[in-house]
Amino acid sequence: MARYADSLLADGERIALRTRQHWLATIIDGRYPWLMVVAGVVLTLLSSNFDPGHPVRTVLGTGGLILVLVGLLWLVKVYWNWYAEDYIVTNRRVLKVDGIINKHSADSSLEKINDAVLDQNILGRMLGYGDLDILTAAEQEVDHYRMLNQAPTFKKEMLNQKHALESDMVRMPSPPIRATSVPAPAEPALASRSEPAPELPPRAATMSPDQVTATLASLADLRDRGAISPEEYEAKKTELLGRL
Repeated sequence: MARYADSLLADGERIALRTRQHWLATIIDGRYPWLMVVAGVVLTLLSSNFDPGHPVRTVLGTGGLILVLVGLLWLVKVYWNWYAEDYIVTNRRVLKVDGIINKHSADSSLEKINDAVLDQNILGRMLGYGDLDILTAAEQEVDHYRMLNQAPTFKKEMLNQKHALESDMVRMPSPPIRATSVPAPAEPALASRSEPAPELPPRAATMSPDQVTATLASLADLRDRGAISPEEYEAKKTELLGRL
């Protein structure tokens, strides 16, 4: 038969440890009903000292029977409530469920748990129970587990699952970073071609002084702009002067 706590588990969540309060808690919580049962038995035994039909025998017997019945019903409730408890460590959280008909559940995410304080007296160390307080990063108490069965094992498993969860989160691959497109380097501008020197008329043609002066001015401008070298300028100049 599936327990109520199993229906609270999320997809992919698995139980690492399941426990409840130590059985000694039922004796402590059931001390008053046990006293009622014992008192009822004592009254019933005392009533037997009186003759049948005696009013005292009737009162003691009836009172003893009522005490026994009420005490037993109370004990059934205590033990049923103990059986219905579920203290669970999963791979994601710590879950606490109690209640017989009206269920109450509380959970603490392993990510938010910072520490756990365990208190054990001598009897608790001998019988394997203790009080466990779960703390958050702000040192605030999240939940208290009284007389927890296998308390040291519960604390150890909780911390192990917390470490495993944090390790999985660290190993989880991050989304790929989009590479920023680096613009391709611009092609260097082509060096401007050297402007050709002005064509000179054929060697046989004669030039007027004005034409020679204009051509020399054009050649000097090209030389100053670096279009032609000084040697080319001198060669053209010599050639032009030879055509006068």
